[in-house]
Formats: sequence, structure tokens, C-alpha cells
Amino acid sequence: MTVNVSMNVNGKTVSADVEDRTLLVTYLRENQRLTGTHVGCDTSQCGACVVHVNGKSIKSCTMLAVQAAGAEVSTIEGVANGDELHPMQEAFRDNHGLQCGFCTPGMVMSALDLVKTNPDPSETEVREWLEGNLCRCTGYHNIVKSILAGAKAMRGA
Repeated sequence: MTVNVSMNVNGKTVSADVEDRTLLVTYLRENQRLTGTHVGCDTSQCGACVVHVNGKSIKSCTMLAVQAAGAEVSTIEGVANGDELHPMQEAFRDNHGLQCGFCTPGMVMSALDLVKTNPDPSETEVREWLEGNLCRCTGYHNIVKSILAGAKAMRGA
């Protein structure tokens, strides 16, 4: 069955006709052409598809698009301010937290939710928060450094 799904994505109202079983990640990638949200495992294990729905990080492969109807959705494409990177994105660049880049959008989105919840996380807290995000390059050390630096920059420290 086809349904019309509307939501606010990165500050813009969007709408598309999709099958009722369409996942949010598919809606974002295929219907809205926001391909920064990656599909990594199709089993909600890797975290490459993390977006924010109504301010909370979720794995968009675990939610149907119809469940996000009317919601505020933020993707990695909405994090920067035009050409100006968000401090968390800058921290990933400056601390070599990117590696191959496949997990990076999900890592950044998860990190932003962590820092919103806890503006000054410890290394242990960062590592625990990232348990649902996998990096195939084993780049966790630099990812953790990036998140700590991004949190510090966001605090203005």
C-alpha cells in the first residue's frame, strides 16, 4: 500500500509517496536524496544510519518512514552551517576520526546526541555511548579523541 509521508528534514518540510513498509533510511536516501545517511548492515548493528528524530538519535534502519510522519528529522547534511562545518565535524577532521568515512555520519550524529545529553563526557562515557556504532577501520581511538575535542569546542572551552 502506498502512503504519503511528510516530515521536516533538516528544517525543510518534505513529502513523498512510499510503500507503507519503507524504512526511514530508504525514505531519506532514495526519496529525499540525502545519501549521507549510510546503510551498513541492514540489521541495526552498525549505526551508520543514525539520524535524529525529534532530537533523539535513532538508527533509521529500525524505523518506518510512516512512524516519522510529522517529526523533526536531522541528518548529517543538516549539521553544517552552509560551508561552515559544525565543531563536531571539524573535530573529526582535525583529529583524524574519519578513516574511510563510511561510519562517520552515524558517529557524528551519535556524538551530537551524547554531547547534548552530557556536554563534558569522559573517554569511558564516549566509548560506552558508541557501543552501537561500528568502525570497520578500527579507528575508535581517533573517533573518541574527535568526540572529546568536539564536545570541548561546543562548550566553548
